[in-house]
Amino acid sequence: MAKPLNICLIGYSFMGKAHSNAWLSAGKFFDLPVRPVLKVLVGRNRKAATAVAKRWGWEEVETDYRAAVTRDDVDLVDIGAPNNVHCEMALAALEAGKAVACEKPIAMNADEAKRMAAAARKAKVLNTVWFNYRRVPAVALARQLVQEGRIGDVHHVRAVYLQDWVMDPSFPLVWRLDKRVAGSGSHGDLNAHLIDTAQHITGDSIATVCALTKTFVKERPLASAQGSLSATRRRGGKTGRVTVDDAVLCLATFKGGAVGTFEATRFAKGHHNGNRIEINGSKGSLAFDFERMNELQFYDGGDPDHVQGFRTISATKGVHPYAGAYWPPGHVIGYEHTFINHAADIATAWAKGEAVAPTFADAARVQRVLDAVLESAKAKAWVKV
Repeated sequence: MAKPLNICLIGYSFMGKAHSNAWLSAGKFFDLPVRPVLKVLVGRNRKAATAVAKRWGWEEVETDYRAAVTRDDVDLVDIGAPNNVHCEMALAALEAGKAVACEKPIAMNADEAKRMAAAARKAKVLNTVWFNYRRVPAVALARQLVQEGRIGDVHHVRAVYLQDWVMDPSFPLVWRLDKRVAGSGSHGDLNAHLIDTAQHITGDSIATVCALTKTFVKERPLASAQGSLSATRRRGGKTGRVTVDDAVLCLATFKGGAVGTFEATRFAKGHHNGNRIEINGSKGSLAFDFERMNELQFYDGGDPDHVQGFRTISATKGVHPYAGAYWPPGHVIGYEHTFINHAADIATAWAKGEAVAPTFADAARVQRVLDAVLESAKAKAWVKV
């Protein structure tokens, strides 16, 4: 039997579910050199955490993350808690000599991200951040095509991430709308993905930004202890101030000479997870829409004039990154598989003593762009990253 990789997961809500499924499934689809073991789940609410642990197969539950990350039987700490605790939890795990996988954005700001990256270098252990869209087969194929020179020199990057889940003014003031916990709104939650995906596909870095942010609903009902909207509405009309952005728009230049536009919003009615990116080069173009995640649009300027046009590639064959681990061609995969792919890469890299991208250093570079965008929006000026 393969050597175990004992995992401690901190957090049991949305990302807790995604990560639990990833660790549970990775070894069933990929031939891993180690065996992921769901050792301990950490959550402040023991009753709720216990229910999640029972559903997903975690062996134990702990309410004190510091006690969990220092356990001798834990090899890797997976952080799925809110943004404001990423830094302290990662530093504690690294100090204990554990490998660390952290949710995005890596930190509240670039200073925290810098500390985390430095601590990871000092600890000399595996460290990675869950920018899961990198591991969509179509996105990985897009990067491969750029590296092969199929679209030539990159001129334009055009990226949008559209959601609409907080448009109702009676939606409660959850933690993602509180700057003290989230750091920022649609910017850190959604634009972080766009920035990482753009830099990942192009292999280039954003150099300067010019941005604006907007908050459309400035007061919201205080969230109930139960967390439900109906319970919130029974709290007697008490409200709190929204302290993050609902939308962010950004112009950018890249070090390699390309220009970019980025838009992220939670106020695009009718869009639930509209994560899209298009890249135009001197020889061709690429376009990806997560809501059609198994497809990549590719325009090859080298085709004869009478057959030129965007073609649709179904990135589901064994020759496509990650796709061969699942089903026959044309049998599509979903959102959860992006986390399974990353978990498999983590387990393989850990067994071999190798790094797995994006590292804390990679994510710190994304965080510097995030900070520069907020600085630009405040100053109403171009800002160098």
